[in-house]
Order: sequence, then C-alpha cells, then structure tokens
Amino acid sequence: MITHDATDTPLEQPVTSFDLLPGAPDSPVLLHVPHSARAIPDDVRAGIVLDDDGLERELDHITDAHTAELAERAAALAGLRPWRFVNRLSRLVVDPERFPDEREEMAAAGMGAVYTRTTHRAVLRPADTDPEPLLARYFRPYAKAMTEAVAGRLAATGRAVIIDVHSYPAGPLPYELHGTGPRPPVCLGTDAFHTPPALTEAAREAFAGCGETGLDSPFAGTYVPLRFHGTDARVTALMVEIRRDTYMTEPGGPAGPGLDRLATALARLVDTV
Repeated sequence: MITHDATDTPLEQPVTSFDLLPGAPDSPVLLHVPHSARAIPDDVRAGIVLDDDGLERELDHITDAHTAELAERAAALAGLRPWRFVNRLSRLVVDPERFPDEREEMAAAGMGAVYTRTTHRAVLRPADTDPEPLLARYFRPYAKAMTEAVAGRLAATGRAVIIDVHSYPAGPLPYELHGTGPRPPVCLGTDAFHTPPALTEAAREAFAGCGETGLDSPFAGTYVPLRFHGTDARVTALMVEIRRDTYMTEPGGPAGPGLDRLATALARLVDTV
C-alpha cells in the first residue's frame, strides 16, 4: 500500500468519482474506503477485454465488498462521527492507492495504477494501453481531493488519523506478490513513520473480539498522501484489512452477521484515537 502525489498539473476532463462524507467538525479521523465499488463507466468498460461474465467474476475477486457499508455503520456507531472518503468506482478503473509510475511494485504483475492483468494474471487490458487518460480523469483528481481532505482535518483539529478500510480473500490469489505469509482475520498495515505504536495497540484492542490480529501480512503499509508522507507526524495512518470469510460469502457474496461485529470494533477504534 502506497502513497501518491496530488500534482498541480492541469487536468483534462476531471471527473468526480468519489465522495467526502462529512463527520463531526472536531473529529480528526478519516475513514478511507478505496476498493469497495464495482461501478465502471461505459467508456472505460470498452477498454477491458473480458466478456461480461468474466468481468463479473473478476469484480467478485478484486472488490473489497461491503467495506463502504462497514465504514458507514462504524461512523454511525462512533461517539464522534468520523469523516469518510469513499471511492465510487471500481479499482479496475484506476487504483488510487498505487503509484502511477516505476515506483509501483505491483506494476510487475500488470496491476499498477491502471491494471492490465486480472487477479488470476489473465489479460484485462492490452499491455500497450496508455494509462494517461485514466490517470488524468480519475487518479489525479482523487489524489488531490484526498490530500485536501487530510489537510482539512489538520486545519480543523491539528492532526489527522487515516484509517484505510480494506478486505482480502481467505486464500491467496495468483496476483499477490506476498501471499505466502499469515492470513489472520484482521491484518493491520503499518508505516514506520505514520503508525505510532499507540495506534497499532488501539486497533489490536478494538478488534480483539474479531479473531487474531496480525501485522503487515499478507498486505503491508498504509495510505498517506505524498504531501505529508515521511514529513508530517501530525498525520497518522493505519490500514485495516479484514479477511472476507469472517463477514461475507466469498467471492462477491452477501455480508453476514460478522459485519456488525466488525463495525462495532471499527467504531471502537475511531473513538479511541
């Protein structure tokens, strides 16, 4: 999980494909939900080579299903309502948490900011697809808005706490570069600069009733906009990865009662930090 820049380069055809949902004015917490949606605009769909059935199967595997609902429920339960930044388009449009250049290790698997390969390493888009139109329309406006959302929490409260809400499959998928490690019910992704021990411990305590909690396996790191990364200690961040079999039918099925338990735990974390 990575950081990225919000550039000042003029954009062509900016598109609002995300929502910043206000919380309490004095809440420093921003729940970030980047991978929960399945929507793909028609013109973007035209560049994907999978047939409709194949695309639906890929969406089942790649989508962090029900995480927007998880964040919504947690926000409603929290004593001080957090802010939420929610991506409304599938990560198959662009993945806002990837680097858009050679810094991105997942580019080796065809899954940089604009994917050309699927979770099972099949062709999603032609390898020579020019990513720039999608980066201009979706990636850079998202990066800019997320940076501004964090800046807003800093201005209002003097600090910002980004909680990155994700899920992952019970079994590793072929695209995973680090899929051989532990896959606990709750994986906490950390950053050496932006994740203080107190934040990690608060998450361990909050999710104690949801099963074992591990660190940085099978997914590591957390999201911080590049403007603040490694320089502004007022911005703290933690990724919360929930193993999907603990709350839903895999792949792509309905949520079960585990979602309520997780929402309560996430709300507890919000109230602690």
